[in-house]
Parts: sequence; C-alpha cells; structure tokens
Amino acid sequence: MLSELSQEKSVGTVETQTLRLELPAGGFRLEKGGVLHEIVVAYERSGNLAAANDNVVFVCHALTGDAHVAGLRPGESEPSGWWEGMIGPGKGIDTDRYQVVCANILGGCKGTTGPSSICPTTGRPYGSAFPKITVGDIIEVHRLLLRQLGIRRLAAVMGGSFGGMQVLEWLIRYSEEIDRAIVVASAASLNSQALAFDIVGRHAIVSDPNWNTGDYYTNGNLPHKGLSSARKLAHITYLSQQLMDTKFGREKRPEWLTADADFRNRVERDFGTFFQVESYLQYQGEKFIQRFDANSYLHITLAMDEYDIEERYGSLDAAFAKVGASRVLVVSLSGDWLFMPEQSEELVTALVRQKKQVSYCHLDAEAGHDAFLTHISDLKRVVGAFVPPQAAPAAAPEPAAKRRYRRLISLVPQGGRVLDLGCGDGTLLGLLRRLRGVSGNGVEIDVEQVIRAIGAGCDILREDIDDGLAMIPDNSFDLVVLSETLQTIKRPRELLHQILRVAREAVIAFPNFGSLEVRLGLLASGRMPKGRQIPFEWYDTPNIHLFTLKDFLALCQQEGIAIRELRCEGGSLWERALLALGFRNLGASKVVVRIARRD
Repeated sequence: MLSELSQEKSVGTVETQTLRLELPAGGFRLEKGGVLHEIVVAYERSGNLAAANDNVVFVCHALTGDAHVAGLRPGESEPSGWWEGMIGPGKGIDTDRYQVVCANILGGCKGTTGPSSICPTTGRPYGSAFPKITVGDIIEVHRLLLRQLGIRRLAAVMGGSFGGMQVLEWLIRYSEEIDRAIVVASAASLNSQALAFDIVGRHAIVSDPNWNTGDYYTNGNLPHKGLSSARKLAHITYLSQQLMDTKFGREKRPEWLTADADFRNRVERDFGTFFQVESYLQYQGEKFIQRFDANSYLHITLAMDEYDIEERYGSLDAAFAKVGASRVLVVSLSGDWLFMPEQSEELVTALVRQKKQVSYCHLDAEAGHDAFLTHISDLKRVVGAFVPPQAAPAAAPEPAAKRRYRRLISLVPQGGRVLDLGCGDGTLLGLLRRLRGVSGNGVEIDVEQVIRAIGAGCDILREDIDDGLAMIPDNSFDLVVLSETLQTIKRPRELLHQILRVAREAVIAFPNFGSLEVRLGLLASGRMPKGRQIPFEWYDTPNIHLFTLKDFLALCQQEGIAIRELRCEGGSLWERALLALGFRNLGASKVVVRIARRD
C-alpha cells in the first residue's frame, strides 16, 4: 500500500508540534468532575492557511490514531499518515486549497496530555490519578487548541469511527462554527455487541498482573499481555467475515509443515494453533504494544462506550435541533458490522426530520469497518465532491434542461421543501433550487450520479427507491418530485403510497405508452416500438411497467389518491392536435400530474 501511495502526491514532511493550552482560572474542568491544571496538545498541520483563516479542515482521529494523518515524518522516505489516501494534493481533502489540522486526543499517548504524562503537582506520571474523560472533553480541548491557533471557523470537520462520534458532538455543540461535517462509519452510540468487545478488552488489561491499577510506569513492568489481548479482540471487529475468509480461511502457517515435535508440543501446551489467522492477530497485538499505552486505551474506549447522544440530549431529534446551517455528510460501509449501516441511517433520518442539510452515501466496502482507512477509492471521491477543491460559481440553468422540465417546474410551488426521487446528477433539483427557491434532498441509487449531484451542491441520499424510502420520516417534505421514473419502479403502487407518506403532495412526470406514436409504431411493425419516447430495445429497457394515462388515473381512483392538476405534452403535430380535441390518452406522449392525499 505504501509503495502505491508514494506514487501519489504527498503533503511532504510534516512535523508534530505541541502547544500548551491557555486554560481558564482553576484549570480545565472535565465533564465527569475532574480538573486538569495543565494540558499540552500534539498536532500537525498540512497545506497553507488562507489569509482569512477560513480554509481549515479539522480531522478527528479514530480510537488509537494520532495527529499524523498524512505525510512523511522527518527522516522517512515513504508517507506514513494513517489517512494518506484521503489527505493531500488532489485527494479527497485537497491540501492545495485547504489546510488540514489533526491533533492527538485528550487521554492519548502521542503527545497530548494523558495518563502517561507527568502530573505537574506530583512530578510523576498520572497513572491511576488521571481523571475520566468524555467525548465532550476531547472536542473542547481541540476547540481550545484551534482558538489559540487563531482559527475560529472550520471549512469542515471530519472523522471516521470514534472520530465520527467526535464530529457529531462538534456539530451539535458548535455547528455555527462549521461549514461542513463529515461522519464516516460511525454512530450516535455503540451497539451492545460493540460494547461487549470493548468491555472484554478492558477486562484483559486490568486483569494483567502488571497493570497495578494503572501505576506501572516507574517499575518497568508494563501490562503488555493484557493490552495485546485487547488489541487482538478489537481487531477482529475491524474486518468483515468475508475478508477474513479471503485473507486467511483455515490456512496454516508455513512453519507447521516443518515444525519439530518439541516446537509443536510447546504450542499445544499453550493451546495455540498454526492457523494463519492466529499468527496475524499475534502480529497485530505485538505491533500495538510498541506504540500504545494501556491506560490510554482504557480511558479512550470508556469514553467511546459511554458516548450516547440520545442519553445526553434526550433524543436524536432534540440533539440535531441544535444544528444550524452546516451541511452534513454521513457515510456507511456495507461490510461494517461494528458501526452498522442502520446506525448511520438513524442519524440521517433524524437530520432529515429536523430539516437539516444532510447527504448520505452507503458505499460497497466488503472489507469491514477498517475499509474507511484501507479501501477508500469511492470514499475519497464522495468526500472530494462534498468538500470541493475550489469554490464553484453557481451554474446558470441550462436552456435544454429548462425546456425538458418546464411543465414539471411550473407545478412546484415557490420556496417549499422538496424530495426529488431518482434525481440522477441533481440537474432538476438544482433547477428547482435556482428557479423556485426550494430546499430539500434528492434520492439516487447510482453512486456515480450521487457523487456528481453532491459535487453540484445538492443534498443527496443514496437509497434504492424500491426499498420504500425507509430513511425518510413521515411528513418531512412539502412535495415529492418523481420525473420519468415511475415506470422503472418494481412496485409503483406501493411507491405512490410511500410518496404520500413523506409529503402531502407530489408532482409526477411519466411517459404515456398509450400515445399515438406508440400505437402506430406497434401497429405498423408488429414489434415493440423504439423511438424518441421509448429509446430502448424491449430486452434492454429500464421501463418495466408500460402503463398509459388511463391506467394511472384508474390506479389513483382505486387507491384513493386525488388528482389536483394534470398537464399533457404531445410530441408530434398530430398528438398536439389530438390534445386540443380532448383526446388526452391518445395525444399525450408525456404526462405531468400533481397528486395528493385524498382528504
């Protein structure tokens, strides 16, 4: 991986800096009651700061990360940042435009004050005397750091996993200071299974005889066995079963074939095995104890476990009601069973219900939770679209697009909140924003279209419409727009009811397969017509329901759906003449209709 990264542009050599915070009189008071009279923060900066100090992206690191998010440490020949593929010139966060700041968290062991730091009142490491911390404490320390650096507004704050929890707390507390917030593979709280893994990991550490209730720094006997076991357990949760099977399966280590009897006996006495997966976990544990502190692991995992937005604020809705005009991007990963996609969807649902500017992108990443660090080809494109490398001027409405959607646009009231289903690249949603002053979201399943729409400044939810708009709360929009998509849906009747669940009215445009053009084509050739209205072969078409205007009206009558307004378009002179004579089903090649719940 490093050799590939070294082929890309890097931010270059980055040195870790430290800053002693200017604390309030009486010290920094922690949320759980402790007080710190001295706090030093280790941080790194990449990219140039704008004259207005307004181009900073603050990156919140995950559980065992540090400030070295990108670049080379002094003396290195290959970049070693933990999110190297995301941060740098031309990457997801483009350091040609933005300055990236990343800082080690409070309670850590990479330069920021933590249990292994020297307590100013005793002259010894804090150890067991280090107070308990919360996610709120962590972001308050980072906010103090930024303010001391002269940074009072952030272009974006982003993070994955535990870093995503920090982003959520930033957003709830200080959204007025943040333009954009990016939450990757995270949640409002850990689920019970994730809690269980952390609890067992902490038990492994405190059960190690060398832990000595946290006061182990001066005797030289560190709780490495417990910390190694905790890391092994945690690492299992970072990988999906599919990746584990592909990477290891039940393969044995090569030395199993040549091992002598004495070696085999020693392994068996300790109930060890020769499976490759055990060797891998052993390696991860040994590597981890060389770079991390057991007390820091205890404090940070406890802070993560106890983080619970609903418990603190009463509900997700109450918490997100505090969010201002910040744009929010939530990303989930398909193979992640530590922070489940359903947990990300809960965040999105609450943000939509509170009418906030939120985009959601569920990415196919079967590697598991760690994919947000290791498999980021799609992720960095989504982030790059959301945090663009340069400010794009507002695009003027395209004449062709305005002509195509003119009847539909005319039925959309001014200034409402709109949901555009099957929004594609966001062209229609952009027109409605510019011409009708609406706000709202688009829904699209194709990831390429989602990326383009987000890049155009639209708030997009990546969801399959056929799944029933599960993320969209009741009555969360004024109007739903469905343009030339109804005929491609598996269950159009069910979708109509879902549409009128999330909004009282909808504007729907669809091709009329009962038009003169279609009938003549079928009559003349005896084959399914192919032309302007149906530009596909019958065996390769997205249109799976070929219905007519009469069919649609009959369905609405049957389902108790009111027709508020109906407009028909004829493609040819003959069709327009038929419309003038009142033959709508024969003359309309395209129909635009406004429907509503029947009172």
